Amino acid sequence: QGTISGSSVANVVTSGSFTIPMMKKLGYKKEFAGAVEASASTGGQLMPPIMGAAAFLMVEFIGGGITYWDIAKAAMIPAVLYFTGIWIMTHFEAKRLGLRGLTKEEMPNRKEVFKKIYLLLPIVSVVFLLMSGITVMHAALYSIVLAILVGLFNRETRMGLKGIVLALAEGARMALSVAAATAAAGIIVGVVTKTGLGLKLANGLLDLAGGALLPSLFLTMIAALVLGMGSPTTANYVITSTIAAPALILLNVPDLSAHLFVFYFGIVADITPPVALAAFAAAGVAGGEPIRTGINSAKLAIAAFIIPYVFVLSPELLMIDAHWYEILWVIFTALSGMIAIGAGMVGFWMRKVFWFERILAAASGLLLIYPEGYSDIIGLGIFLLLFVLQLMWKRDKSHPKEIQALKA
Repeated sequence: QGTISGSSVANVVTSGSFTIPMMKKLGYKKEFAGAVEASASTGGQLMPPIMGAAAFLMVEFIGGGITYWDIAKAAMIPAVLYFTGIWIMTHFEAKRLGLRGLTKEEMPNRKEVFKKIYLLLPIVSVVFLLMSGITVMHAALYSIVLAILVGLFNRETRMGLKGIVLALAEGARMALSVAAATAAAGIIVGVVTKTGLGLKLANGLLDLAGGALLPSLFLTMIAALVLGMGSPTTANYVITSTIAAPALILLNVPDLSAHLFVFYFGIVADITPPVALAAFAAAGVAGGEPIRTGINSAKLAIAAFIIPYVFVLSPELLMIDAHWYEILWVIFTALSGMIAIGAGMVGFWMRKVFWFERILAAASGLLLIYPEGYSDIIGLGIFLLLFVLQLMWKRDKSHPKEIQALKA
């Protein structure tokens, strides 16, 4: 839903109205339940194929013969890793609190769900048509016609002439907000590009970072977070790609990596305190404390603060000029790193994670995520050590003396 709407706040309010109460009912704290919804809704804009319409803008902004399919393919693995990171930390939190999953009786009927799977055909058609090279306008038109035809199969979804007109009007109404935001952002783009301000800002960032890549990435991240606060997806991308991305491109970072880097941080501004609009909306639904919900959201979305560095330093994650085994290795180390960081932040893995293990877990995660051979080896070594310790001390009764000493 979030990938289509392009608004993390709107997605939080709509889907959060039933997901947040469900999580609270299962036993999650209200701030944590709100944080899960906020981070997941924000991540919807990072997930191909639609990416809150940003994928279509990237084709125009990057140019150089890049296609929609190139962008969707490159963004797929980072987006999956992002949601995997949220799932890992939510799972560890559930284990820490001793929560159980839904029973078979509580689960929705799969047959009933699969009966309505055909309703996804219009979305699938958009992706397929765009991949085949058809224009965005034609892909949208054909998919609208398909949506009307698909709706005819079921009495509940069937639309008459009045319903079709109202749906088209609602679509136009939703497009107006995107068009207005993009037009307003276009003024900024015009000023930045025509006056040479963009190049000056890029050179200023490079001078401040001393021309080094990592400091430049950090400063660009801060700039993208500030520029992305409170902006809808399309305006967010237009602004950050114009002001922040050129600094990275000057350092020979691939254009696609640079644009995705600023896009990621512009989006996660919605769950980064103090201006965490999606988290504040989730706190309102959950009845939790806004700042605490925002902090929890940022913790859950820690992958979004790490993955962009990975695909800049190691473009294999974006499947750019990479062999399949290089892609698999980067995915493996990134996943292992997120498990380690998740365990360190939540304080639970197979059992409680003690303070010294949390330090080791954080170090292991950072080493695994940094794309160098020696750092991967050291990080994996620490990760395996923690895994063995967790297995050895999984049950307190097995080693009461050692556990008691560690707790003391």
